[in-house]
Amino acid sequence: MKKTLVLGATDNPDRFAYRAAHSLLRHGHDIALVGIKKGEIAGRPIINDKETPVEEVDTVTLYVGPRNQPEWYDYILKLRPKRIIFNPGTENPELEKMARNKGIETLEACTLVMLSVGAY
Repeated sequence: MKKTLVLGATDNPDRFAYRAAHSLLRHGHDIALVGIKKGEIAGRPIINDKETPVEEVDTVTLYVGPRNQPEWYDYILKLRPKRIIFNPGTENPELEKMARNKGIETLEACTLVMLSVGAY
């Protein structure tokens, strides 16, 4: 399956990004993890910088709030994903517009719900 980059990944099992990473894997999706703290999820390392390249990203699922997103704009757009999922609390009209202007689909949705109902 196509690769999903989880932006805002954390090894804290109480966080939705952690749950989404595990759910993506259970549903057979390849994942890449990017966050601000070192760690791992399901044996996969969390990348802690904007310099490490991640190839062939189909979807970026956001778990970074809009206040902290501007520092990630260039990184996200350089990935050239086909879509960005703005999970609840991450909605950002500015980034959505920037993405759409580059031909990237944007969704305000919940990755966990999408996976659970087969709409991912």
